[in-house]
Amino acid sequence: MSADAGTAPHAAPVVDPWQLVHRGHDRAGFAQDESLFALANGSLGVRGGLEEDDSPSQGCFLAGVWERSTIAYHERFTGYARATDTRVPVADASRIRLRLGDASIRLDEGEWLALERRLDLRAGCYRRTLRWRARGGGTLEITAERLVVLDRPGLLAIRYRVRSLDYRGPIALESAIDTARAAVGQGDDPRIGAHLHGGLQLHDAQAGADLAWVAQHTTHSDIRLVCAQTHRLTDPALSFRNAARTPHGVVQNFVGQLAPGSEVVLEKFAAWAWSQPEAAAAVDPVLLSSVTETLASAGHAGFPSLLAGQAGQLDALWRATDLAIDGAPEVEQALRFNLFQLFQSGSRDDHGSVAAKGLTGEGYEGHCFWDAEVFMLPVLATAAPQLARHMLAWRHATLDRARAHARELNHARGALYPWRTIAGDECSAYFPGGSAQYHINADIAWAIRLYVDASGDEVFLRDMGTEMLCETARIWLQVGHFNPRRGGAFCIPEVTGPDEYSALVDNNHYTNRMAQRHLRDAAATVAWLAAEHPAEHAALAARIDLAADEAAEWQRAADAMYLPVDAELGIFPQDDGFLDKPRLTPAQMRDPALRPLLLHWHPLTIYRHQVCKQADTVLALVMAGEDVDTAAKRRNLDYYEGVTVHDSTLSASSFAVLAAEVGRDAEAYRYFLDTLRVDLDDSHGNAGHGLHMAAMAGSWLALGWGFGGLRVHGGQPALAPQLPAAWKSYRFGLRWRDAQLRIEADATGVRYTLVEGSALDFLHRGQPQRLRKGESLQLPHPSAHPLKAVIFDLDGVLADTAVLHRAAWQQLAAEIDAPFDEAIAERMKGVDRMGSLEILLERAPRRYSDAEKAELAARKNARYVELIGTLTPDNLLPGARVAVESVRHAGLKTALASASRNAPQLLDRLGIAGLFDCIVDANRIARSKPDPEIFLAAAAGLGLAPTDCLGVEDAAAGIASIHAAGMAAVGIGQAEALAEADVLLSNIAAFDIGRITTTSGPSARLPAAAASPCNQN
Repeated sequence: MSADAGTAPHAAPVVDPWQLVHRGHDRAGFAQDESLFALANGSLGVRGGLEEDDSPSQGCFLAGVWERSTIAYHERFTGYARATDTRVPVADASRIRLRLGDASIRLDEGEWLALERRLDLRAGCYRRTLRWRARGGGTLEITAERLVVLDRPGLLAIRYRVRSLDYRGPIALESAIDTARAAVGQGDDPRIGAHLHGGLQLHDAQAGADLAWVAQHTTHSDIRLVCAQTHRLTDPALSFRNAARTPHGVVQNFVGQLAPGSEVVLEKFAAWAWSQPEAAAAVDPVLLSSVTETLASAGHAGFPSLLAGQAGQLDALWRATDLAIDGAPEVEQALRFNLFQLFQSGSRDDHGSVAAKGLTGEGYEGHCFWDAEVFMLPVLATAAPQLARHMLAWRHATLDRARAHARELNHARGALYPWRTIAGDECSAYFPGGSAQYHINADIAWAIRLYVDASGDEVFLRDMGTEMLCETARIWLQVGHFNPRRGGAFCIPEVTGPDEYSALVDNNHYTNRMAQRHLRDAAATVAWLAAEHPAEHAALAARIDLAADEAAEWQRAADAMYLPVDAELGIFPQDDGFLDKPRLTPAQMRDPALRPLLLHWHPLTIYRHQVCKQADTVLALVMAGEDVDTAAKRRNLDYYEGVTVHDSTLSASSFAVLAAEVGRDAEAYRYFLDTLRVDLDDSHGNAGHGLHMAAMAGSWLALGWGFGGLRVHGGQPALAPQLPAAWKSYRFGLRWRDAQLRIEADATGVRYTLVEGSALDFLHRGQPQRLRKGESLQLPHPSAHPLKAVIFDLDGVLADTAVLHRAAWQQLAAEIDAPFDEAIAERMKGVDRMGSLEILLERAPRRYSDAEKAELAARKNARYVELIGTLTPDNLLPGARVAVESVRHAGLKTALASASRNAPQLLDRLGIAGLFDCIVDANRIARSKPDPEIFLAAAAGLGLAPTDCLGVEDAAAGIASIHAAGMAAVGIGQAEALAEADVLLSNIAAFDIGRITTTSGPSARLPAAAASPCNQN
């Protein structure tokens, strides 16, 4: 299988941003292709298999058809989920089998010559062409075009064409509805399959010349459905022969004659209608009448008319998103594909949301999770707001089920939404990773506010949103408390955050931060309703028994929310115990054989480590971090990057957005590509189970919220567009209330144009802007921040004093019989004396008291001071003096930031003490690298802001320290160890201040020509 390619034998692939094309017929890739080329309309989903093939993973799904199965526990406790719901494959009406003469075609018994699948994103049409040769001779070209019609629930249309290349003789097309497909059973991977009791049963079927249909019902949920098909013969070469009932459905047969160069064409229309749960058999005639009317209308319109209407439905999406990327057509194609899949998966009514896999496969049993509101809804709110409204209206429709779930968990009042669900009930049997994720309430509250701000739909807020906000806010006062041991701070114990590799923790940062936002918004919304709609406020207060002082209590809890900062690291701990756990070893972090951890380790083993499956604190800073400064966000990004394995497809987009915000451009783009191509590249190995809707939405968030800088401040859109280095320019659209804003960015700056709407107020990099219809506003990128100083490390940058340290440590190790090797020496780089001693003593034969450790450190230092006396200026690394002098000659200040307590003596012996305006060594700081203290102290000593300075380091801990201080970092050494450096040079001799960009701060970058020395490594 290959992506769309050009026709020249060795030409670079030609990518059409509007067409996804795969070529090849390796069955190993068929399940993934069936997911990628699936079509849906929010109610019906049809995977992209071949009509004439018997793929075991082909299937059709209805969002409203699911089965309920009792959850079997060996030990059941109070409040455990009692049943789970599973979306099951329904009658498959995509089947058209072929017969040549008396022989039924089995594709694998012949020769596959060529297969092309093509998804037209403008037309919303899946087209595929197969060239195939029968075993006994006869070559056919089979072309099928398929629509799942967006504005007609439950309608599938197929135009099926068979052309003879060299075959002469009779052909039969057997158009079938097949009910043999059952749900996939549960295996070793909990993400796919189900322990299903019951399922769909075929209870009636009829087949005639004009209409064939089957009727099914679920065993326990009592949902009933009818699937029917009819055909339109546009070609006199094909005629109806007969119809019959089969063991698993119905078939209608059409026959004709083929000769080389001739073809037969069949238009097929299939429709599904289904009931609500707990329906009786009396509903079957109503369902049959419904599908009959749908098919009559579709047959009258014909395939060409339906195709034209489909393109019209999609045109609104493409006008709203207004996407264009100059310089990366493959990126534009992937973004369009992801948007298309999300858009077609959104419910067109208030009866459902978007499942984790949409309607493209059986992964996660068709369940909806919190990611629908956090990742998918933000995209739809500014691209297709009506679909976002349907998602939230469905949550309101299931509010009584959320109230019942809260009672199951012993909450006397309020509502707790389920972690995974189809009909509103909790479907997770594993409460530590399911019901304990209380943040779902705050996620939905956040989505309500975003939708109302973006759409201006105060009717929704009045009639549905306020009730949801109040009922869900009540839960926080029952699960949390004002803790006297934390100075009266409001603490939330025993919850699970988005990171599923930690469970049942106290004060999960994401949960607390989002609960704070939720409580404040609930209180403000109650005040708004009372002021603007007093009658509705009174009715709501009476209906849910809303006390007069409840909103004030919510505000008090929000104001007292416990959001601690770790004093040593300067980051938000993910939870109270997270930083106390051991980290995974570097080998474990990198080992692909351990990915994902959930398939290899017991949950308790995972929980005992400081490892994140996905963004948690990082996600909190994206969603509700407006009061956190950039330097703090950068520190948190750096830290959590080091402990996150990204086993969840939700992770990369959040890291992309925050990395873009704090100026980590290269990281942002790398994470963007990860979320962009999760399914196209099958990077998590399970795209065959269905597409990852939240990751697809995440790619658009990485564009708009990441590179575009979109946030919402005071109900207004706030933007700060930047241009990724890989692109020449880009454009995207923002639908905000009745306005359509176009955002364009190129190397010169940003251009805003109000395409629709009378006027729009928004923020550009914090500054208010206003546009009227048709007006454009051109703004430059932020002016270059002048570089004012360079702060150098000493060891490994200017001189190789590390050999002296190593010799001193090695001697001490020998004296105490402690092992010493290359790995230990590498770990000591950039670490202060006591930290290095702790590394050495990890494998020492005995333990040492604090007093003994102080004596050992002094003994090592005495030996090191002796060795310092042997140094001369000749021990400077080649080019070191020239590098420092070039900075001074450029009129910039210089400083030294060294972890050595003997830095002044070293500089004297090396003859460069007079080249520095400020010297900071370990005697002047309390925390060692990667803490930013030493570089912050150096900047302060120079009388400059950290963003005025550039840091130069040779160790990964030093690079992290520079970044955490808010500076750009130049790395000296090997790429493997210094991957996070903004600029990488092989040695200090390659440092030339004249060729470094004149900007500083975290977004500083070295021009390509100046960065070339790193290519020598």
